[in-house]
Amino acid sequence: MNENENNNLLTKTYDFALRIVEQYKYLSEVKREYILSKQLLRSGTSIGANSEEAFGSISKKEFRAKLFISYKEARETKYWIRLMKDSDYLENKISDSLLDDLNQILKILGAILKKISPVNVNRT
Repeated sequence: MNENENNNLLTKTYDFALRIVEQYKYLSEVKREYILSKQLLRSGTSIGANSEEAFGSISKKEFRAKLFISYKEARETKYWIRLMKDSDYLENKISDSLLDDLNQILKILGAILKKISPVNVNRT
C-alpha cells in the first residue's frame, strides 16, 4: 500500500465526515429529526476516525481490524442514507451524492483489505 492510497482514503473519509456533520445539522435544525440523524452522524464520522486509527496501528493485525471496522461503518452509513432518502428526510440529490462518495470510500477500503488479507468484502 502506498502513501497516496493512504492519503486518498484519509482525505476522502475526512471530507465525507464533514458532509455528514453538515447533514446532521440540517436534519436536526431544519427537519427536527434527532434519532436517525444521530445514527448517521455516529456511523458516518466513525469511518474516518477508524481509518485514522488504522494508520496509527502498531501491528498489521490491529491495522486490519481498524480498517475492517471502517468498512463496516461505511456499510452501516450507506443503510442510514438510503433509509433517510426513502423516508424523505434527505433530498435525492444530496443522498445520491453522499452515496457516490461512500461507494468510492468502500472501494478504497475493499481494495486495501483485499491486499492485506483474504477477507471477503463486497465493494458496493
